[in-house]
Amino acid sequence: MLVLGIESSCDESGVALYDSDAGLLGHALHSQTVLHDEYGGVVPELASRDHIRRLLPLVDDVLGRANRLLADLDAIAYTRGPGLAGALLVGASVARSLALGLGIQAIGVHHLEGHLLSPLLDRAPPTFPFIALLVSGGHTQIMQVAGVGSYELLGDTLDDAAGEAFDKTAKLLGLPYPGGPALAQLAQAGTASRFHLPRPMIDSNNLDFSFSGLKTAVALACRRTLLDERARADIAAAFQEAVVDVLVSKCRQAMAGTGMKTLVVAGGVGANTALRAALNNAGICDGFRVHYPAFEFCTDNGAMIALAGALRLGSVCSENGGRGFDIRPRWDLATQSLA
Repeated sequence: MLVLGIESSCDESGVALYDSDAGLLGHALHSQTVLHDEYGGVVPELASRDHIRRLLPLVDDVLGRANRLLADLDAIAYTRGPGLAGALLVGASVARSLALGLGIQAIGVHHLEGHLLSPLLDRAPPTFPFIALLVSGGHTQIMQVAGVGSYELLGDTLDDAAGEAFDKTAKLLGLPYPGGPALAQLAQAGTASRFHLPRPMIDSNNLDFSFSGLKTAVALACRRTLLDERARADIAAAFQEAVVDVLVSKCRQAMAGTGMKTLVVAGGVGANTALRAALNNAGICDGFRVHYPAFEFCTDNGAMIALAGALRLGSVCSENGGRGFDIRPRWDLATQSLA
């Protein structure tokens, strides 16, 4: 089955082509980083308008490079939510319109499910069941995954997500947008031990997270310190170390508590090399294996949506008979319906 995937939940336009037998045939991504840079963050209206400009050319590009036609498609998957309402509407409109014209199924995919399943694109994918750490700009969750569509939420963030805390801390340090990758790069030159930052909820009796207090501690450290280049690097290193310590601790608790032997890490923060190194070491010590998506599939992309759509093809029904559509800017992954 040949599935076209369309991702437009925020500030990246992604399109991919996935074959159930041959795997990923191609993908293309347009990032809006330059567009939003002068505003220091995503402007929803500008994001939506840019998706309108980019999606159809990306579809043509991916199909052309894979030597496929629209008529070859068996289904079109698109990000139904969560995300920016206007951006989601663009992707849903393109996907539904194409599917209606072609007489094929359109499948609305949960954005986080795409991230969670993205390691399955690897040549040596994990097998179900497993524990998943979803860690991105908008979400920090630990899920127990029994199979496609079967997700149990074990822990969630009570306030800022880890990626959001990265971005806000980067802004405090005067780093350019997008802040998370810039902070991680600066941290490589820093000495984490210079600043003692809290590890929020690391000793709690649950798997929940909280990063707003850590961000506040960074703000106080910035006020009390002459922010020369060395101090900025040291604060960045201390902040990153604190976040990594919390994430790794919670993952180890989840693995021990469930007895699982496979951990999947997905989402933009999953590309952080310090986090990967610490989780790999924890896996060696505790006897579990860690799987990550390729770096190019950590951020939002069409490949993960095409994959999720292909895995759900045949087990879902098109909403409203395939003619209408809705989006879900807020959508709980653990309680989502197969329909």
